[in-house]
Amino acid sequence: MNIAYFVETRKKMGLSQKELCDGVCTQATLSRFEKNGQVPAIKILIKLCNRLNLSLADLFPKVEQASSALNRKMTDAEFKLITMDYEEAQRSLQEINFASIDNDDQRLRYLYLQGYLTTLLEGETTDALFAFSQILAADAKDYTVIYNLLALTGSGIIYAQKQENEKADFYFNKVLKEIYDYQIRTTTDVWRVLNIVYNCGKFYSDVGEYETSDALLNYAYEICADNHLTYYLARVAFRLARNQRAQGKQLSEICEYLNDARAFARLNGNTHELKAIEAYRQTLEV
Repeated sequence: MNIAYFVETRKKMGLSQKELCDGVCTQATLSRFEKNGQVPAIKILIKLCNRLNLSLADLFPKVEQASSALNRKMTDAEFKLITMDYEEAQRSLQEINFASIDNDDQRLRYLYLQGYLTTLLEGETTDALFAFSQILAADAKDYTVIYNLLALTGSGIIYAQKQENEKADFYFNKVLKEIYDYQIRTTTDVWRVLNIVYNCGKFYSDVGEYETSDALLNYAYEICADNHLTYYLARVAFRLARNQRAQGKQLSEICEYLNDARAFARLNGNTHELKAIEAYRQTLEV
């Protein structure tokens, strides 16, 4: 609370402590507030502020307001990440000054987003791994669990891109031991769990472990259905279609997944995925 501003305002108005507190509280109460920071009852504080034409908001620091603005920027970047608008997500993240973030949860969120966007935009892998390593080195708290899982998944994605599958499997396997036990509580939890489950499923599809991949992708489908979210469904259905084809399944099953993928991609305006789906359809004998 900015008590100095309160005192400064009182003095500018030419009021003594006795004059300000008359009929509201004792002078001792006001003195303890101004000198020792002992805040009086809220009703008393409001009456004192009213006499000085101050609001409570004038006395409280704008930390929460700044924090909310920061959260909005991060949420915007994270939403663009899940909708595959990576360049726009990067631009949103670049509006944030990491050095100014003093909240541990927000710092971890920034590092996770930075690591993923650096990876997906094919930036320096050492920068992405450094971001993930900072998350993994953070003190263990309730909110760090999901960031640890995201950092492990992001590290797996990096090694999968480099076709170092043994290293990638090490990270994805660590994630799989914990992700099924993670309790989803918020919308952002859903986004993050879907991110993890989908990327694990994609990796095991790419290395030909289709049984594992199908189980993960179907789990992602269930999460989307249970939480009424469609952002990942196009990618999940498209990957399942490719898994079916690789396993020699019926063309009708493959096309059913492709149709779902195309419908969800159109619903979400995901032009990137739509182009990939259409290109894939042309390789099928339909």
